[in-house]
Amino acid sequence: MSFIAKPKVAHPGLPRNELGLTRRDYEGGMSTLCAGCGHDSITAAVIEACWQMSMRPEQLVKLSGIGCSSKTTAYFVSGGHGFNSVHGRMPSIATGAIAANKDLYYIGVSGDGDTLSIGFGQFAHAMRRNLNMLYLIENNGVYGLTKGQFSASADIGSKAKKGEANLQPPIDPVLAALTLGGTFVARSFSGDKEQLVPLIIAGLKHRGFALIDVLSPCVTFNDHEGSTKSYEFVRDNYEEVVHADFIPPAREITAEYAEGDAMPIALHDGSRVLLRKLDPSYDPTHRGKAFNYLRDKLAQNEFVTGLIYIDESSPEFHDMNGTTTTPVNQLSYQQLSPGSKGLEKILARYR
Repeated sequence: MSFIAKPKVAHPGLPRNELGLTRRDYEGGMSTLCAGCGHDSITAAVIEACWQMSMRPEQLVKLSGIGCSSKTTAYFVSGGHGFNSVHGRMPSIATGAIAANKDLYYIGVSGDGDTLSIGFGQFAHAMRRNLNMLYLIENNGVYGLTKGQFSASADIGSKAKKGEANLQPPIDPVLAALTLGGTFVARSFSGDKEQLVPLIIAGLKHRGFALIDVLSPCVTFNDHEGSTKSYEFVRDNYEEVVHADFIPPAREITAEYAEGDAMPIALHDGSRVLLRKLDPSYDPTHRGKAFNYLRDKLAQNEFVTGLIYIDESSPEFHDMNGTTTTPVNQLSYQQLSPGSKGLEKILARYR
């Protein structure tokens, strides 16, 4: 239905954010995904997050690779900047864009195939560089665009629509992120908007690489009995270990929590992520404990959701590389091309 333009009509009574924009102003084109696809629910959560943040649409850069998930950047914030890269190469495009302009928000949308197979090396190095971006994995366990083959995130024993069982162990993106030094690691479910929206806002505010692995059932090829990525299985087997709430800098914390259960995490811009630990023994600031907890729960066929690990102290990409504070497209020709003597002076730093 991509040939049908989305209607521009909006109810005059729609709520508006600080910029005077409605949620409709953060929408994109008409979705061509299957009706009921979990990816569309993630799109709705991104729209809600950007609206709540009062983000100017032109402040957002949307990046993607190839697959059903990578089509979704066309479905939100049509006023933003977008780049659809080749299969698995989105992190390289993101690296260049982020290096050139640190003043924008960056959202990379990828799938379990695009990230964990052909793009796994790129994904690992983007995390190692601690790129200042939000990286969403729309994880459904199959290659939906090529008719339902198992992806690298398919669990052992999970059955395909035609009945065959997967015998290969999965790559878990959250465990991988903890191992690779990720500084913001979360998992959510496309059907849990109440949890997903605050995580997206916190990820966009995080100073560094923010990963959210979103379990997103494929209604056409992986929503049947025997699938471990179906709506029914995920709803029955996911455990919210940490409840996250996002607190803007100027908003008073009004929620009440039992003593010892709440853990406020200060972000670099003064906003806060308020974590309510549902399991008193869980520590989202200790990488080793988070890894062990996650691994134990996966052995019990339980998906741990929420903000699994956060580190606000590690330097991010711009800190480590001394990038320009002025966007590259605003630099003068003389600054961009300093001549042979200027280049020699720059290169001398590396000798």
